Amino acid sequence: MAILAECPACHRKQSRAKHLCVCGEDLDRAKQSKRVHYWLFYRLGGKQKWELVYDQETGEPTTSLQYAKDAEGKRRSQKRENRIFDIKPDTTMTFNELTEWYLNLEKVKALPSYWLIKLSLKKFNSVFGDTIISKVKSSDLENYQAKRRREGLADATIDHEIGKAKSMINKAFENDMISGDTLKSFKVVKKLLKRNANARDRVLTSGEYESLFKNASRHLQGILATAYYTGMREGEILNLTRDKVDLKNRLIQLEADDTKDKEARNIPICNELHAVLSTIPRALHDPHVFLYKGKPIKDLRTALRKACKAVNILYGRFIKGGFVFHDLRHTFNTNMRKAGVPESVIMNITGHSTREMFDRYNSIDADDTREAIGQLSSYFQKCLQSAYKTAQNEKKGLAGKPANPYLS
Repeated sequence: MAILAECPACHRKQSRAKHLCVCGEDLDRAKQSKRVHYWLFYRLGGKQKWELVYDQETGEPTTSLQYAKDAEGKRRSQKRENRIFDIKPDTTMTFNELTEWYLNLEKVKALPSYWLIKLSLKKFNSVFGDTIISKVKSSDLENYQAKRRREGLADATIDHEIGKAKSMINKAFENDMISGDTLKSFKVVKKLLKRNANARDRVLTSGEYESLFKNASRHLQGILATAYYTGMREGEILNLTRDKVDLKNRLIQLEADDTKDKEARNIPICNELHAVLSTIPRALHDPHVFLYKGKPIKDLRTALRKACKAVNILYGRFIKGGFVFHDLRHTFNTNMRKAGVPESVIMNITGHSTREMFDRYNSIDADDTREAIGQLSSYFQKCLQSAYKTAQNEKKGLAGKPANPYLS
């Protein structure tokens, strides 16, 4: 058994007696400035185990060598006594402490829904905040569901609160911070809302979209156009960087890390979207395509609500007939289907969230998707021509009629 020091620069784990890391980092200075974390290294059942030492008071990785020595002594004692040797931080950490760790993860903070995650965990912690994580059982979570129902909350809201807590637990498990028993407590709890019970069917008409686009603020217009003409998710659009957009070859190239389903995707750019994206100035200080006041956009709600109000489109998920940004993805799918694009090609462009469905259609190539976008452009042109002919016919009809039909 040994105590290893983790270099704060390259994260190499090495003997705590070393003064200089191979990467050049001065470990003595790093220890003095409390930047070095400590690990226990030992063998258990013939397998090597690496265990990051946590401070039980703060729930954070310890920077104290003395605390690491105490943890080593405790493990040695457990080994001599042949006791179960897999103690996790969740035996001492509360949900409030875990939440603080989770919300400070850079990947979580970068999510467009960060505000909603924070709010949901706050509601969840109003009940479980001071509870030791390992103490929570599936029956406690079921009681939470019943309690929130009595308070008048919708099933979708309750599922969302527990769902965000479950995502946090999953991340903690991946980082070896909680045991499988704790994870199981969350896994076995069933959602209250039946599958697809809250599926949305709001689709913007071409007229509604044109009105919304014209009345949207400038920073919102490009985002609306990208969603309407590609079916991309909100997070994929807001995190889109210039290196992923090839205007010359008319292609948006998303890598696996950019998509919800962790599958790379190539999305052709139609003429209408190309015209919009070409007008967006390139920022020198930030790689993101869409910026507001020089900074990446995190929340669209205020701008979108204002644009909807200007054109009398009801806005809101819980309003009958209300529109939300994600409805543009459904609108894209509907328009593609009406344009005659095969379902398999649509799924390939949008990146279906179900892995089984995605694998079923993963043979679609770039030529198929380019042809599909061409079909969509033709569909929009037909809609505009049809609307123009209708307006002209109505105009001619009115011109040929007498002002008073009783005088004819």
